[in-house]
Amino acid sequence: MRAAAVWPYHRAQVAGERRVEALNGFVRGIDALNDWVGRTVAWLTLGCVLTCFAVVVLRYAFSVGFPWLQELYVWQHAAVFMAGAGYTMLHRGHVNVDVLYGPASERRKAWIDILGTLLFLFPWLAVVAATSFPFVTSSWGIREGAATADGMPAVYLLKSLLWVFCALLFLQGLALIVRRGLYLAGHALPDRDARPVTDERA
Repeated sequence: MRAAAVWPYHRAQVAGERRVEALNGFVRGIDALNDWVGRTVAWLTLGCVLTCFAVVVLRYAFSVGFPWLQELYVWQHAAVFMAGAGYTMLHRGHVNVDVLYGPASERRKAWIDILGTLLFLFPWLAVVAATSFPFVTSSWGIREGAATADGMPAVYLLKSLLWVFCALLFLQGLALIVRRGLYLAGHALPDRDARPVTDERA
């Protein structure tokens, strides 16, 4: 009788551990995705500098200009900020209101992260995605090209970065909620970094 009573408890415990492990895997997967995307697009900052340098040298040293080259560094700049937003959130590089967040206990910080994501980040991303929908789809519909002669082609790809931005930030927001929820439930999953990438208090 005692073994029969223990068995359902054991099954429930195993099922709970599997759910926690699945959630951990979900968070780690999103973290890995945004980390890879962020580190990849970060190289475009170097490309932006080199492209801008080339534009200046060609224009002022050789009186030569290429419209596509001038637009290229704008594309690179946009890709870094739009596709790298999830990476910045992952590594806690976005601004917190430290007057409220800084002195709070870890449990209160967890609740602030969860509620802030649900009440502010997700609605804002929904607005951005909804308002940009006709903007992006119409660009794809006509396969929008450069507005100037010899400019960068496939402008619809540049505009699609709005959706990439929303998707990556949404996923990282979900990961944050799950991570903080696990902490509140007693299954703490360490942050990707021990310290944020930007910390003016350091």
